Amino acid sequence: MRFDVITIFPELIRDAMSHSIPGRAIEAGYVALHAHDLRDYTDDRHKTVDDTPCGGGAGMIFKPEPMARAIEDVKGQDTAPVIYLTADGDRLDQATANHLSLKSRLILLCGHYRGIDERIRTKYVTDEISVGDYVLSGGEFPALALMDAVTRLIPGVIGDAESALDDSFQNGLLDCPWYTRPREFKGMSVPDVLLNGDHEKIEAWRQDEAVKRTRQRRPDLLE
Repeated sequence: MRFDVITIFPELIRDAMSHSIPGRAIEAGYVALHAHDLRDYTDDRHKTVDDTPCGGGAGMIFKPEPMARAIEDVKGQDTAPVIYLTADGDRLDQATANHLSLKSRLILLCGHYRGIDERIRTKYVTDEISVGDYVLSGGEFPALALMDAVTRLIPGVIGDAESALDDSFQNGLLDCPWYTRPREFKGMSVPDVLLNGDHEKIEAWRQDEAVKRTRQRRPDLLE
């Protein structure tokens, strides 16, 4: 998987992706990360990437010229998806992460301020993704969330492949409760079923608990 991120904060992207599972995936060669500084595609000495909205209003908008140059340079003749991280995009969920993990390359656009010129969205963007019904200062953190969700699904990234397949939402349910040693902790015990060695009963218990937790916390998933 190759991630190309167009941003005004490339170091933020590189630093965040250098840790934990994404960092190990990059080091092992499962993922290639390229963070491109949008300011490198400006044509004035101040490296201006934004301007005031046409028609007035608060905030600033990313200018179309630098963004177009960046996308055309990064994408070349490739058919890779160009994904804009935006609050009004389709909600990022596990099914979307699974779908994107099958791609060989993703190009991610990180807006800032009030976003990017609509003409860029019309001409270049193939997918628009939101990480929730709230507004962030820019697209960098949503891009990191998307890359983390996708990276852990790439074969070989997680040593135990079943771990990713058993995550919340993979089968339409939230995950079940999990326990580790010690058996007793502050008056609370590990359920006996997890200690009897009967794997069929353990699996049945986990399935029941996953359904119960989903019914309590996310009944919409069961619907």
